[in-house]
Amino acid sequence: MERSHTRPDIRTLTAEELNAVVAELGQPAFRAKQIAEWVFDKNVGSFDDMTNVPKALREQLSEQFCFATPTEVAKQVSKDGSRKYLLQFPDGVAVETVGMPSHNRLAVCISTQAGCAMGCAFCATGLAGLTRSLTAQEMVDQVIHVSHDLGERVTSVVFMGQGEPFANFDETVRALRMLNSEHGLNIGARHLTVSTCGIIPRIRAFADLPEQFTLAISLHSAIQSTRNQLMPGVKKYTLLRLYEALQLYTEKTGRRPTYEFAMIDGVNDTNPEMNALCDFCEGTLCHVNLIQLNDIPDSPFKPSPMKKVEELQRRLQQRGVETTIRNSRGSDIDAACGQLKQRKLNMRRS
Repeated sequence: MERSHTRPDIRTLTAEELNAVVAELGQPAFRAKQIAEWVFDKNVGSFDDMTNVPKALREQLSEQFCFATPTEVAKQVSKDGSRKYLLQFPDGVAVETVGMPSHNRLAVCISTQAGCAMGCAFCATGLAGLTRSLTAQEMVDQVIHVSHDLGERVTSVVFMGQGEPFANFDETVRALRMLNSEHGLNIGARHLTVSTCGIIPRIRAFADLPEQFTLAISLHSAIQSTRNQLMPGVKKYTLLRLYEALQLYTEKTGRRPTYEFAMIDGVNDTNPEMNALCDFCEGTLCHVNLIQLNDIPDSPFKPSPMKKVEELQRRLQQRGVETTIRNSRGSDIDAACGQLKQRKLNMRRS
């Protein structure tokens, strides 16, 4: 794959700019359409793959442009079939991505930032801090990499890897639209899910988007003091304001947000915590995903016993709240929620 720190990535060109480049090289206009099909519809990562484009033109293009695609530094394969990748971009920044194949479907969990500034107490990514935000193309490249590695079409994408997507809102929305585009990977909007810690102004902006993208909220407690302890990065966005923003979201979109609730032994699985979550959800349009906290080395937090998770599911269902106990994919390779931390030394070189 073409690498360069000086040549621009050809995938950043607009249709008009690509037409102008082809004209400057003295080529007929239809060549621009051919190149665009290879770049945007077929998602190639090399000029050599453009088999119906003359070799001389491919060489001219490679002198001016590159494909700034990520390099796979390492890969791990879970016993459940999930794969975790450490992907490095040309500037040296690396992120983790997870592919989860299942019954003719392929879900991909992508990162929107290298690291994260939210500082959630139970999350390995948050403990590492933020390096930088990713571009939309860098997000899409993660999806393409997994698709190529597994040789399957990606059917859904969750923006639940490293980073807070709504702290990188514009690029996240661009990536969603690229993935949804019929000239891109053509993934249905409802199969594209963005998870946020609860940045309220961005939830309101997300509700205004015309597409039917799916929203997930990392909730983890419906008691303010507990949530502040677990999620200090969103202290200023109180649960009351979050509740109001989510009611506005459901009224405006008619769509059901998902609440992610990682159950932590002795922290958010007590009787008052369970009651508070039931009160927060009852009578609203929502779906609750209950997850046993995934173990992180050196963390003081431990997963709740499964009997507590099942008890909370029963309580929510008795209040009329749709609830699922979610099995974490890839936990044996640190690929599950909250475990992504670019632990390169523990990953097998590919």
